[in-house]
Amino acid sequence: MRLENVLALTYGELVNSPFVSSFTNVVFDIKDVKRGDLFLAFNEEDIESAVFNGAYGIIFSRATQISDTEIAWIKVSSLEDALRRLLRFRLIDKEIIVYKTNEIVLKLALQVITQNNFIAIDGDIREIAKVLWDVESGTSVLFCPTLHTKDLFTKVIELSQKSFTHVDIVEQTLFETSFIYDNIFYERQQLSPFFIPYLEILLNLFKNNSIPYRLRKFTPIDHFEAVFTNRNFEIREFGTSDKVLIFERMSSLMEPEVLFLQREARWAKIIYLIPIYEKSLLEIFTEENRVILYNNENEIVNLLRAESFNFALIIGVTKDILQKPLFNQRELSLFDF
Repeated sequence: MRLENVLALTYGELVNSPFVSSFTNVVFDIKDVKRGDLFLAFNEEDIESAVFNGAYGIIFSRATQISDTEIAWIKVSSLEDALRRLLRFRLIDKEIIVYKTNEIVLKLALQVITQNNFIAIDGDIREIAKVLWDVESGTSVLFCPTLHTKDLFTKVIELSQKSFTHVDIVEQTLFETSFIYDNIFYERQQLSPFFIPYLEILLNLFKNNSIPYRLRKFTPIDHFEAVFTNRNFEIREFGTSDKVLIFERMSSLMEPEVLFLQREARWAKIIYLIPIYEKSLLEIFTEENRVILYNNENEIVNLLRAESFNFALIIGVTKDILQKPLFNQRELSLFDF
C-alpha cells in the first residue's frame, strides 16, 4: 500500500519526511511485524520493537518520539478508526458475501461450528481485523450492525427475519429445549424455546447457501439469561431454588420476552423490573402485572427482597449485579420443574 493512500484513508498527518513510499502489509500485533510493514501502535511500548523489526511506518495517536527519520511516522486522531478505514479499503477487492442480522442470531452463530467459508464476527475492530484481513474470496460473513460499525462493508445483504427452516421441538421448558432438525436429535440444549425462531433464521442461512455446520451444546448468550438464587440472592445451582432471576440488558427484547413468559409460565408468579428511563415500556403491561421501576442497579436486589415471586425479569442490567462469580452453576435443566 502506498504512503499517500494510507494518509488519505486514515486522515493521518505525516509528521516527518521519510524515504519510504510504500508498505508491504498493515499489522497491529507486534509479533507479526516484518520488514516493510506499517505498524499501528495500539501499545506505545511496542513502537521501539516494531522499528527494530523493520517496520517502514508507524501509525500513532499520542505524542511519540521519532526514533528513525527514514521511516514514515503518521499521527491519527483514532487508531481504531484508522484501522477500520484501512480494513474497509482492503475488503473492497475481496469477493465476500456479507450478511447483517440481529444480535441474537449473531450470538447463536458464534456457537456453531462451521468451516472457513463462513465467519461470524464479533469483538472490537482489532479482533475483527485479525479475522478478515486475509479472508478468502467466496467467504460468507455475518455481522450485527448494532454491535459494529455499519460502514465497514460496501455491500451488505440483510438477513431475513422470517423463518423458513422448521425446527421440530420434542420437549421444552422455559430455558431448555430438545429438538430435531435435519433428522438429527439435539437433546436438552441449554437454549430457551424463546430463541428457536432466531436459530431457524440462522439454519435457513446455512441451508440456502450450502454452508456446512455442526451444532454443539449451547451456552448462555447474554440474553434472557436465567440465574437461580436463594432468599439472600446468592447464586445457587440451577434447579435447586424456586427463585429465578432472568436478565435482559436490551429493552427492545422485553416485549417478546414478557409475552413468552406469560404464555409459557402461566402457573408462575412473575415480576418485572425495568429502569425508570424506560418508563414508556409500561404500556405493554396490564394491571395484573407486577411491574417495578428502579432508578439505578444498586437498588435492584433490595427491591427484589421485598417481593414474592418465582421469576423476575430484570431489564437493563446483567447478572453481574449479583457481584458473585457464577462458575459453579450447572447447566439449567428445566425438565427439573
